Amino acid sequence: MKNKLYKSLFLGISSAIVATASYALISPKNIEPNTVTTILLLPAIKSAPTLATPPKSAAPSINSISTSPSPALIDTPIFTAMEPKLKTVVYKIKKGESLSSIFSTLKLKQVDLYNIAHSKENGKQFTSILPNKELIAHIDSNNKLQQLVYKKSLTNSVIATRSKNSFDIEVTSTPIEKKIATAQTTITSSLFIDGKEAGFSDKLIMQLANIFGWDIDFALSLRKNDQITVVYEKLYFKDKEIGTGNILSAEFVNQETPFTAVRFEDDQGNARYFTPSGKSMRKAFLRTPVDFARISSHFNLKRKHPVLNKIRAHKGVDYAAKTGTAVKSTSDGKIIFRGNKGGYGRVVIVQHGQKYSTLYAHLSKFKKGQKTGSTIKQGQVIGYVGKSGLATGSHLHYEFLVNGKHRNPLTVKLPLSQPVKKSLLAKFKEQTQPLVAQLDKAKAMTLLAQNKQ
Repeated sequence: MKNKLYKSLFLGISSAIVATASYALISPKNIEPNTVTTILLLPAIKSAPTLATPPKSAAPSINSISTSPSPALIDTPIFTAMEPKLKTVVYKIKKGESLSSIFSTLKLKQVDLYNIAHSKENGKQFTSILPNKELIAHIDSNNKLQQLVYKKSLTNSVIATRSKNSFDIEVTSTPIEKKIATAQTTITSSLFIDGKEAGFSDKLIMQLANIFGWDIDFALSLRKNDQITVVYEKLYFKDKEIGTGNILSAEFVNQETPFTAVRFEDDQGNARYFTPSGKSMRKAFLRTPVDFARISSHFNLKRKHPVLNKIRAHKGVDYAAKTGTAVKSTSDGKIIFRGNKGGYGRVVIVQHGQKYSTLYAHLSKFKKGQKTGSTIKQGQVIGYVGKSGLATGSHLHYEFLVNGKHRNPLTVKLPLSQPVKKSLLAKFKEQTQPLVAQLDKAKAMTLLAQNKQ
């Protein structure tokens, strides 16, 4: 009877081992004779249990087999559910491609595309994909789409996740962290060159030009040893610096005259720059229509014309710049002339209300989408620098007229924009005083560092 019991147990254990053969039965190398070791390789994420192995020093005998089942066999399941393996495809969208053509390229089912695009919420965002953005597809071993991610930007994504035969759509947004930073530079040659050497981003330099462009002519007014101090935002995404944000406060000391600006956001979320007392930095006119150009010829009513070689009044200012450099309207207005005008070549004339008008000549080409009668905003591009008409080199000729009479664009008194509303003055002070304090602190630290040198 005892022998029959041992024989039954031995056959039962043998059957369990055979049952796992479909998952693999592997005997490790260098196993001593008469030692039985079984390793189950299960295609599951959880580690599979291993049957207990008798010590190498003693070969098992029938008499040593216990009739009590192994705790490992009771507490730990031998079989676990197989999870599908997914492959990830990162696809950069090319110009002219649609989601349908991309699905064909990846050999994905068009019915899945239909279900994604016709999802009740946000599905249509997949139908307006843009070139140079990324699509990330998670596909199972049967080439069945399980998840599709459209990376609209660094921080925003649209995600379609399979739910049986349909898809759930989710829009995610990872916030960008903003940290306050300060920077300072001294002018030795130009705002752009010295700013870059000081570590200013292109965006930061352009913001400085836009903030102080009403008061400082960067082609004419800069002097060696002019000082710039900036308090601004540094942007971080997942603890990685990705760029610069808004300038919060800044001081530009030009020819020993300080100009200070602070950023203020009103109740509607509109942000503008003002002096610390609440006067607008923005004037009705920009001082110059071309960024970072140099003046090649001044306003002069008795100048000798370089081509005609005779005295002819130069009723504007010439800005030397490369062909193709953008030309901006210096104020809001309406285009009243756009075409060829004799020695001026290609010309745009903008009327600004009843009193003022500006003229932009020798353009290489006009800005597309505009025409005579078009309404133009301050800073909007209207054309590009060239040398059409009677011109010896590539430059912009700019004229400023008040009641039809020419005035020197460099010295004419420009009208101001509106200051902070009285009803917002308390909020303005509360919001901007800490920014002025940070600017003063940055200036003090710079001065201290200079004194230690």
